[in-house]
Amino acid sequence: MKHTLMALGVVASLAGAGLSAASPKSIDLPPDGVQLKPSSLPGYAKAQANCVACHSAEYMRYQPATAPRPYWEAMVKRMKVTFHAPVEDADMPLIVDYLVKTYGNEQGK
Repeated sequence: MKHTLMALGVVASLAGAGLSAASPKSIDLPPDGVQLKPSSLPGYAKAQANCVACHSAEYMRYQPATAPRPYWEAMVKRMKVTFHAPVEDADMPLIVDYLVKTYGNEQGK
């Protein structure tokens, strides 16, 4: 009981010192000068909804134009697993198909 009272006293003193929960902050980012290359592929809409929500479309332009499908599969998986991109598993193949056909070695196919 003594520890509980001491803990409550610490919490009350922290709250009284203005150390309550932080308020949300927002920032204004500059407009993105690069857009995804438009496509009729279903992965285009998925990439718009998922990829450029976190990073610029310019990121895709800096990938090797010779990058094969396994490269793009690994890249999309990395975004989901390592960076916790909220990409649905069912959308991943569509996004990969768009990326490899638009920015990778299957361009024009």
